[in-house]
Amino acid sequence: MLRVAVVGSGPSGVYSAQTLVEQEPQVRVDVLDRLPCPYGLVRYGVAPDHEKIKSLQNNLRTVLEHDRVRFLGGVQVGTGGVSAARLRELYHAVVYCVGAATDRRLGIPGEDLPGSWSATQFVSWYSAHPDAVDDGFLQGARSAVVIGVGNVAVDVTRILARGAAELSPTDMPDAALRALTASRVAEIQMVGRRGPSQARFTTKELRELGALPEADVTVDPAELALDPAYADPSALPAPQRRNVEVLRGWAERAPRGAPRRIRLRFFLRPVELLAEAGRVGAVRFERTVPDGRGGVTGTGEFQVVEAQLVLRSVGYRGVPLEGLPFDSGSGTVPHQAGRVLRGGVVSPGEYVAGWIKRGPTGVIGTNRPCAKETVMSLLEDAPVLASRDIPEDPLTALRAEGVEPVEWEGWRAIERAEAALGAELGRSVVKLPDWDALLTAARGL
Repeated sequence: MLRVAVVGSGPSGVYSAQTLVEQEPQVRVDVLDRLPCPYGLVRYGVAPDHEKIKSLQNNLRTVLEHDRVRFLGGVQVGTGGVSAARLRELYHAVVYCVGAATDRRLGIPGEDLPGSWSATQFVSWYSAHPDAVDDGFLQGARSAVVIGVGNVAVDVTRILARGAAELSPTDMPDAALRALTASRVAEIQMVGRRGPSQARFTTKELRELGALPEADVTVDPAELALDPAYADPSALPAPQRRNVEVLRGWAERAPRGAPRRIRLRFFLRPVELLAEAGRVGAVRFERTVPDGRGGVTGTGEFQVVEAQLVLRSVGYRGVPLEGLPFDSGSGTVPHQAGRVLRGGVVSPGEYVAGWIKRGPTGVIGTNRPCAKETVMSLLEDAPVLASRDIPEDPLTALRAEGVEPVEWEGWRAIERAEAALGAELGRSVVKLPDWDALLTAARGL
């Protein structure tokens, strides 16, 4: 019997477990996660108003309920927890699917002023991530700037612009719902340093902004026209061409007089966050123009945009996991077809999949072929790996060392507690927002 630990229960981890049990009848898989809840960014990254995408949890659930797969939540791997070396003693192989846990920085003055946050911090707050801190994101804010033009930037912009009637049916934690309902933010500017034909959002996400009942979307035709591909987008790939067509329609559309306004801005590069009364009060941007090589260059022309809330959405980055090699340039673990490389040499029994393998690229579905490549490498190595003696049941050894995982029934108890909280608040399911509440529910305390 081949025993494999998968570290991380997001899509890449679950797809790795699924491929293992489908391809090898003599394998047992333990899916370990630092959190007591499974599903990774599907639970804590997908916006609460995206019910269709969140329903992917049902597919992931089927894998985690497989009779040869075991979920072990609340297990810290690395610093302060089970070491990578210890996992190799307990399992024939370990697949690390730990994602990209931090944000890229802008690297400009004022970035750390109160009122300036990464979009990930904001998403974690309204998604009830147990590590999130309610730092009064919306307190005193009348206008917001979202820096970035990817799907996460669109998500946070959309959540800021939604009204109470649209957010109440979601599983958003109650404190976040109340804060967003009381928000005075009436102007939201989503800003990119390059042009509309280079924006990273998908057309489906973009169009959702135009369908918000309480927000007008405006685009400056002069900014769009700076993009050489705007006048004739026919040579663009289909996704970018559709984006340009949507933006052109909005530029020609008259506002409806909705209570909130979303402005999509292009060719503006943030150079400084400006303070007002000890907090962020505005963002100073430099106008950019295309450089003819796919990038932009500054013009020396600057403008200041008022904002009491700044959300930075310029990409994710992997972080080192104690005991594993790490390439600080790419933010990934060095690998060969998923096999971890130490000093350029394959490290037997250690594998990676997902963002920590390839960087923060692709959509949820991209993780499936990525995981399959890694698992096929593992199964090629399996005859040698399985010859090594390990404990009969790694969980017994972990418990003897003081590790008390949240198993699947504990997670089901959390689900029941969240359903009960929703019923109590007159809503549907409402997420438990902190570690104490999650662990109390999981352990029936």
